[in-house]
Amino acid sequence: MLRRTITGVMVAAAAAMPVTVATAAPAAAAPAILATQLTYSDSQATQYSSQIAAAVQVWNSSVTNVQIRKATTGQTANIRFIADPGWPRAQLGPVRPGRQVTIWMGRQAIDQGYNITRIASHEMGHSLGLPDVKPGPCSSLMSGSTGGVSCTNPNPNASEKAAVQRNYAGTAQVADTSVILEDAAY
Repeated sequence: MLRRTITGVMVAAAAAMPVTVATAAPAAAAPAILATQLTYSDSQATQYSSQIAAAVQVWNSSVTNVQIRKATTGQTANIRFIADPGWPRAQLGPVRPGRQVTIWMGRQAIDQGYNITRIASHEMGHSLGLPDVKPGPCSSLMSGSTGGVSCTNPNPNASEKAAVQRNYAGTAQVADTSVILEDAAY
């Protein structure tokens, strides 16, 4: 009888006690690696705005360590596009936030029939740190004019993508942007 009374009291006491349920906290997620954010301005090359935007999209979909967005009004752009009568050319990067490079959209190559989006994408490749690869096939964006007037490929190949990924992987040195690569025959 005593055993039943004690058991009953213990069961009643246990039922009256608050219950704390422990749950495991979710594992901390690995910190996200943020892409370098760059901005561009086409305000001095507005006649090529759609082709420049297409070239930006090509690079944004090709690499993850750097992403390029159009600068907002009043914002200093990292990459400036300027239309001019000469050959296309660009300052060699890789450009970094707080720095600025210029791409000249030379009308001479455009007037000869070279693809405007390919020119913009090629010159942007220079600003992202890529040198010319000449002579080269149309499949190499950085072959520039040696791909021929009929070449319309604006996309970097695997090695060009990998080089830009390395340039923006956090280990690249600040570039000397005083170097201007002029594409003699675009």
